[in-house]
Amino acid sequence: MSLLARPAVAALVAKAMQRVTVLADRRSGGQGSSAASHARFPEYPRKVRELTIPTSIAPARATVYLPANAEPAPPVHVNFHGGGYVMTLTELDDPLCRVLAAEAGAVVINVDYVVAPQHPFPAPPRQAYEVVRWVAEHGAEEGWDGERLTVGGQSAGGGLAAAVARQALEEGGPSIALQVLHYPPLDLATGSRDKRAAIAKPMLRPWMADVFDTSYVPDARRRDDRLVSPAHPSDTADLKGIAPALVITAEYDLLRAEGERYAERLRGAGALVEHHDVAGADHAYDGTDDQKAREVYAMIARHVREATGSRTG
Repeated sequence: MSLLARPAVAALVAKAMQRVTVLADRRSGGQGSSAASHARFPEYPRKVRELTIPTSIAPARATVYLPANAEPAPPVHVNFHGGGYVMTLTELDDPLCRVLAAEAGAVVINVDYVVAPQHPFPAPPRQAYEVVRWVAEHGAEEGWDGERLTVGGQSAGGGLAAAVARQALEEGGPSIALQVLHYPPLDLATGSRDKRAAIAKPMLRPWMADVFDTSYVPDARRRDDRLVSPAHPSDTADLKGIAPALVITAEYDLLRAEGERYAERLRGAGALVEHHDVAGADHAYDGTDDQKAREVYAMIARHVREATGSRTG
């Protein structure tokens, strides 16, 4: 076992990574990653308000992106950011949220959910589900149509979106028109050293997986849970009736194979809308490749628009 795969060590490293991120943000006057994210895709305006959503885990802070020239009660999309279930990287999804608000004509709620090791599994997926349920139930007073609801996320956020859709299936709602799973981790039960990427040095490295996976699910025996590893062979439940899915993988990503497996599982359940593989791209490619990001974000917006019947402009 790697030293970083020991829960106490992984937790220390994860907390150190969190502190480094906070310090870097403070040194930049709180405008480091935020300013860079806000500067991308300037043609998409940033019209937002802040919101706090009550849950049994902890209050969840969120940024609400408002579409311009939208219908009176637009659909709503709930977004969960990436970061290995450890890093709070909400602002990195600002460009995506602005594009979706404009191109899909939807209110976009970017959720600052609880992270490990302070809040290990099952807290994040439970909180995520309760957030989505609250969003579905409070549209009338908040200004969106909670019956036209989609969810999505990138990397760990995609894993949470999948977990939300699974809980909605098991608990009888809310109704989700589309789940968007963008290069998600869907099999933590399989060790990272047993996974293969199409390139020698992919962006995700085994040491990262040791820190992230162990911090998130310290007890390795729980990593085959259906809310953690729905792409692992041990999960054989019938998924008929689960929310329709757009699954996006990246050609060079270490997580590509598990995304493909889950896409095929959803296809078998009649729930796969599309599986799109981004050619020549690695994990988190959209953070640096503006062209690929624009193309994929536009595709996501189209699927959200079609799933919700949104009327833009």
